[in-house]
Amino acid sequence: MQRKYGLLASALALVMILGGCGSEAANSGAQSSSSDKTATVTESSNTEAGATEAAGGAYEVATVRWADWGEEYHLGFPDAAAAEAGITVNWDTILNSDWADKKAVIMAGGDLPDAFMGSICFSESDILTNQGSFIALDDYIDEYMPNFKAIMDADPTMKALATSADGHIYGLPSKKPCRPTVANQMFINKQWLDNLGLEVPTTYEEFEAALEAFKAQDANGNGDPNDEIPFGQGYADSVMFFCLPFGTTIGADGTYMMAIEDGKPVYLPTTENYKEGLKWMNECFAKGLIDPELFTEDSSMRDAKLMNETPIIGAAPGWTADSTFGANAGQYVALPALAGPDGKQYISSDPEHWNYSRYEFVVTSKCENPGPLLAWVDKFYTEDASIQNFYGSFGIGIEKDEAAGTYTVLEPQDGNSADTFAWIQSLRDFGPKYVADGFNDKVTYAAENGDASKLALDKEMKKFAKEAYPNVSYTTEQLNTLATLFTDIDAYVTATQATWVTEGGIDAGWDNYMDTLNAMGYGDFISIQQDAYSTYQANK
Repeated sequence: MQRKYGLLASALALVMILGGCGSEAANSGAQSSSSDKTATVTESSNTEAGATEAAGGAYEVATVRWADWGEEYHLGFPDAAAAEAGITVNWDTILNSDWADKKAVIMAGGDLPDAFMGSICFSESDILTNQGSFIALDDYIDEYMPNFKAIMDADPTMKALATSADGHIYGLPSKKPCRPTVANQMFINKQWLDNLGLEVPTTYEEFEAALEAFKAQDANGNGDPNDEIPFGQGYADSVMFFCLPFGTTIGADGTYMMAIEDGKPVYLPTTENYKEGLKWMNECFAKGLIDPELFTEDSSMRDAKLMNETPIIGAAPGWTADSTFGANAGQYVALPALAGPDGKQYISSDPEHWNYSRYEFVVTSKCENPGPLLAWVDKFYTEDASIQNFYGSFGIGIEKDEAAGTYTVLEPQDGNSADTFAWIQSLRDFGPKYVADGFNDKVTYAAENGDASKLALDKEMKKFAKEAYPNVSYTTEQLNTLATLFTDIDAYVTATQATWVTEGGIDAGWDNYMDTLNAMGYGDFISIQQDAYSTYQANK
């Protein structure tokens, strides 16, 4: 049996929420209410539903959206689940472009909603420095959130992400469906390789040789042997990705450029991997293999090069070929994980920052009765709910085959791209979610889809993933110290990096570089990272 719920079911669920028209519509639209991740719908009479709603009350929930995609994102599962939970949710949808100013006003004036949905709303610093505005959820989880409590018991990562440095839970975490292990990666122009009779490189030396061939010959075949740029700026950290064969495994969230080496936290720009990688990159720069404007061009210049009518970029990092090279995507293939000087193969992988997230739902001090609200959010922690809150409700974004326990992501019917359609129809990246390991194997795609493309690339690459620095929690004091220290440290590292790539001199300047970092407080910086990592491990 295939499960389908159309727009009518979602609309009826919304009417019930706004007009109290009974539980039949809720039974049509709500999808996941059981604590064992199996979707069930509770039968109840109109009288029972009305009584429960009166007991649960109405709540204002604010969320931030990247663009003005309308209100459909909550009309399916979120609102139907609220009706099933017996509460009314009044949504305050805020555009990201307006959020910074509005956040300042809200936090200063105390005119808070009952809750905020989505990690886009607040950073950990926002929450910990305004603890009077948010409540700890620990006791409510035990009483009202059996789904989430079971997940924390089964998945140490979710427990560690939920727990702040002071031991309390102020926000609910997420583990998203259909996310890759590998975030950004390197791509190379396969058409150019074919034109020159070259194979796809598998080592860093072969990669350099391919770039040399791109430089020396008319690789794009347009009759101009001088318009090719062997390696150009992409949509990821071009220096760290170029140096990946040397072990510069920067994660998806490169905020502090931390990594794990031999089980210990390290700041990548102080490692031998980084030093040796930059030496190699400088050699390639001196040969003209790297765009001379790599450190000076703005985003419009970068985009013009990546998407030039006749391809002029031989290799660059990005999410997928189509998102990086646009109409020229067909000429590019993912570069394999190149073997480095140590013979090992490295990729940029950071599943905890990319697939997991923190503070996806926070409750404010204004909320007088958090229990029913959190009981509603607990319904988000099932696989049926998670896939709907990522692609759209059943019958709109997703179809489920109940007998097989599999899901099909449906083709958009409104002319939008699959990614945009998912944002229109669901909370997408934001809001509580959870899927078990192996869930992605249950999902197929009815049509071309960027997520499907990325997951296909991921199958080959994820075996090279190394342990990444986790999404740790910091104390308020640590956050304040980091805010002071890291601004100067990062600016200095960025400036010296550009100099060493374009001019060389890293061997002669390394000791002075480290002395300068230490004078800037690097010792305190790395000590905080090590302490935060230890706390994170203890919270598992």
